[in-house]
Amino acid sequence: MNKIEALKKIATRLRIHSLKMTTRAGSGHPTTCLSMADLTSCLFFEVMRYNTKDPHDWANDEFVLSKGHAAPILWAAYAEAGIIPLDELMNLRKITSVLEGHPTPRMEWVKAATGSLGQGLSVGNGLALAMKLGRSQGRVFVLMGDGESAEGAVWEAANHAVKYKLDNLYAIVDINRLGQSEPTMHGHDIKAYEKKFKAFGWNTFRINGHRVEEILEAFKKRREKERPTAILAKTIKGKGVSFVENINGWHGKPLSEEDCEKALKELGPMPEINAKKFVKQPKKTSKPRLFKRYGFERNIYKGATATRSAYGDALLSLGKINKAVVALDGDVKNSTYHDKFFEQFPERSYQNYIAEQGMVGMAMGFAAKGYIPFAATFAAFLCRAHDHIRMAAYSFSNVKFVGSHVGVSIGADGPSQMGLEDLAIFRPIPDCVVLYPSDAYSAEGCVESMAKSEGMGYLRTTRPKTPLLYSRRDKFPVGGSKVLKKSEKDKATVVAAGITVHEALKAYEELKKEKIYVRVIDAYSIQPIDRKTILKAARETGNKMVVVEDHFQNGGLGDAVCMALAGEAKIVHLCIKELPRSGTPEELLDKYGISAKHIKKAVKKLTGR
Repeated sequence: MNKIEALKKIATRLRIHSLKMTTRAGSGHPTTCLSMADLTSCLFFEVMRYNTKDPHDWANDEFVLSKGHAAPILWAAYAEAGIIPLDELMNLRKITSVLEGHPTPRMEWVKAATGSLGQGLSVGNGLALAMKLGRSQGRVFVLMGDGESAEGAVWEAANHAVKYKLDNLYAIVDINRLGQSEPTMHGHDIKAYEKKFKAFGWNTFRINGHRVEEILEAFKKRREKERPTAILAKTIKGKGVSFVENINGWHGKPLSEEDCEKALKELGPMPEINAKKFVKQPKKTSKPRLFKRYGFERNIYKGATATRSAYGDALLSLGKINKAVVALDGDVKNSTYHDKFFEQFPERSYQNYIAEQGMVGMAMGFAAKGYIPFAATFAAFLCRAHDHIRMAAYSFSNVKFVGSHVGVSIGADGPSQMGLEDLAIFRPIPDCVVLYPSDAYSAEGCVESMAKSEGMGYLRTTRPKTPLLYSRRDKFPVGGSKVLKKSEKDKATVVAAGITVHEALKAYEELKKEKIYVRVIDAYSIQPIDRKTILKAARETGNKMVVVEDHFQNGGLGDAVCMALAGEAKIVHLCIKELPRSGTPEELLDKYGISAKHIKKAVKKLTGR
């Protein structure tokens, strides 16, 4: 049996599996699997090189299914390769199975969750860059849909791939003409896709995605060096089953038992072929030795310092002892202070320009290969990448996000630059660590703790310089807090974080002059919140509490404290309750009710003084 005939038979097996799986599950996307069966067969059983016994083999080629709704055929390919048992395919979408409706890393061969369309190519960029950095000869193959190519994130990623000369990256676009509700923007106009990829500087090849000979030839053709490659494959949605081929309205619809039987008859009997014999092994490659150390030496600060600046110092110090750390920036490194790391470690620094979605996707790719990416920009601009951040969570990704310029305290730049929604983005994500330091030493401590913590993390840093409260020796563990002022006379508790800690301390001094004593807690760990300390403080201070934060009312520190107390205390929540405007930091803190004056007033009202 020749290679072409074998790959055609494997493609038929993949089609049959996809139909049976989705019909058994009663849900799924069989027609999009049928369109990419020939591409999948060629990729997994001729083009790619991978060790079926080890999904983390540093020599493996990597595969990203950006059109995640085609998960059934991915599972089928893994089964045909011998990675999972064939009978496991019938457990598609069951709660007990890792073969979910869209891929997630619960299945260990999946490096990033997909299904929110348009994100796979940026993840592919991160994988390809990580493999270059770690000297792997492996390549990255991202199989995309034509519909998702309408997403701007795709073209951010296309731009980055050329900027970083990712000649180890292949985008295979399954151009099957039909989206979910109607034909795609360009239908079968393959030249339209070619123009776009060429405009960004990619090598491009147009093929018939159902002709095995053309598919294989496209991967063999000579390409311009230091450029990524796009294989633009014209396919038919529902290929192989006459009554669904190229017909709108079948997206996301499994075939009934009766229709499935008809379809299987058209495809013919299951071809007898052992696909495992066609899996190509990679050449042995040494994995980079990424010693992950975290206890870096603290810097010495002489006076008021912005936490964003201390973050830059800490990342530089961490990078000196931990070669797994990489920095990704969104063209604001002179404001986030990533520039310190960029200058010292240019080989581990990646500029994404003003393309935050691409930055987050790239960070996911790095994390999937064992690196520790720190992705930083203004907190307000991370909002633009919210969906990518969400998918990083579903990827169980060890990405560390840093948002600077938070709250009204940034001052005169105005509301478009004020991160006032960022805590509400990160706090709802289970197990995502959220830290908000108040001075330079706590910023450095929080960087160490976040780096140590496995999984997603978010560090919130402020623009203005703040006085020093702590020392180089102080630790800031995840889930902790600091009680800054405490006495047996305390009549209320003030819980603050970041910039408002300093306002709380000013209020404390003013109240003390009037013989009104309050406890002051720096809740630097917003998630997980230090419930034990906060609950104890509430009970010891008459269950009266003021929570003050430079964030909108919902989703931030106030909500975290309320959840910790579970109704045990009366809370006054000082926060930003209207859309802000430009002004000086002092003016804005006061105008929007989170300055020392307003904290003092709230305490007096709460305590009846």
